[in-house]
Amino acid sequence: MDTKALRQKILDLAIRGKLVPQDPSDEPASVLLEKIREEKARMVKEGKLKKKDIKNDSIIYVGEDNLHYEKFQDGTEKCIEDEIPFEVPAGWEWTRIGSICIINPRNNISDSLEVSFVPMSLISEGYTNMYTYEIRTWSKVKSGFTHFAENDIGIAKITPCFENRKSVIFKDLVNGYGAGTTELHILRTLDDTISNEYLLWIAKMDSFIQGGVHTFSGAVGQQRVGKDYISQYLIPVPPRNEQTRIIQKINSIFEFIIRIENAKEDLEEIIRQAKSKILDLAIRGQLVPQDPNDEPASVLLERIRAEKEELIKQGKIKRDKKESIIFKGEDNSYYEKVGNTVVNIDGEIPFELPDGWVFVRLKEMWELISGRDLASSEYNAEGVGIPYITGASNFTNGKVELVRWTTSPQVITKTGDLLLTCKGTIGEMAFNNFGDAHIARQIMAIRNTFELNPEYLALCMAFHISAIKNVAKGLIPGISREDILNLILPVPPRAYQARVVKQMAMLTSFLISIEKSLN
Repeated sequence: MDTKALRQKILDLAIRGKLVPQDPSDEPASVLLEKIREEKARMVKEGKLKKKDIKNDSIIYVGEDNLHYEKFQDGTEKCIEDEIPFEVPAGWEWTRIGSICIINPRNNISDSLEVSFVPMSLISEGYTNMYTYEIRTWSKVKSGFTHFAENDIGIAKITPCFENRKSVIFKDLVNGYGAGTTELHILRTLDDTISNEYLLWIAKMDSFIQGGVHTFSGAVGQQRVGKDYISQYLIPVPPRNEQTRIIQKINSIFEFIIRIENAKEDLEEIIRQAKSKILDLAIRGQLVPQDPNDEPASVLLERIRAEKEELIKQGKIKRDKKESIIFKGEDNSYYEKVGNTVVNIDGEIPFELPDGWVFVRLKEMWELISGRDLASSEYNAEGVGIPYITGASNFTNGKVELVRWTTSPQVITKTGDLLLTCKGTIGEMAFNNFGDAHIARQIMAIRNTFELNPEYLALCMAFHISAIKNVAKGLIPGISREDILNLILPVPPRAYQARVVKQMAMLTSFLISIEKSLN
């Protein structure tokens, strides 16, 4: 479920007067707007506002021709029918935010008063209405910061905070006042007039955000929404009682959406844990039953060693003077023989194996190929030559995207190799299903040359992936060949490998289908 789209639909219905029923006994919004105009005029007379603060205020009305007109302070009028986005119910009115709010007011309070101080980092984004604050004395923050007071609305004006909906109603301020980041526009409503919650939800609507983005000014990365956009933004105003009903309905529905999101997050976490547990069971030999009739892995290993001996005789490979043999001693401990040296490796053994299984170092059964970078003159983006795989940016959901090619390949991966990112972003994996390709030094290729199941190898690597990441070193994290070659892997009978790979594929597909249904 797309809860963001659901929220936007609810807000859209709200401002169109379709979320709650109208009550013909409600005092019409025109009376409310007139009250605001009278209150602003009184504030000018008392010196609380200046004439310039209301010079752009206007009245929007429907003329005898059924078109919308706007009347300004100097008495001029113009038709704005092309600005009206939709019809509103009877009793509603259109107005501009600047006509019903005081924008970016200043506080006049004692220097010694403690107030709330709110940097941008303490304002939550999204559809929340939350913030935290530090306590400062007014003398320390009255200059160089934005002023606000209890129940004011703060709207981030700088990218990406504006797009991320960093907007909030300031409540429970220390002594009722605050200051904070200069990257806020402040809206102050007049008592018992427009609901600040109603305005806040308008500020979180896609239409408000997208309209503001189109007016951005400033250098790239420092672009902002100006005060004029906020002031001139056109909004539909319901009767005051209906505003209250709208807010209550929005809050009720959004609380339900939050429960859905929490349940979704819980389910996503359960799925992640299930994937991890299934993988753990598979590698331990507990996901599918063992078959005592299966050829033991020790026989498979001896056959592979015999194949290696033959290849050594033929001069196709060199003898490894540090060949590793892992075995269980009479004391039930695990030992490793390397040359003439035997050491206890119980501390490296992750778990007990079922009968018929063996532990081996990866280097004993697989070939590891390390990549090499090419100069920029040696590759192209036109598809000339063979693919060039440069790093994690090529990996997406277990597949490799081909974007570069080379006619000067040096280190080749072949079909069936398991590719592993080993520098920068570590642990991305994918099978080579596209043929010969050159790999950069950010990539290792693990090649299966004997009677082993490559998909089972991928399960083993996935099991070890956290440990692999933990041994990464350097400012740009990287792992060495030895980190991979010396991995201890559990090798089951070949028949079990096939059965567990099939079962894993089925269970993983099922879990992925559940994940997709959550989106």
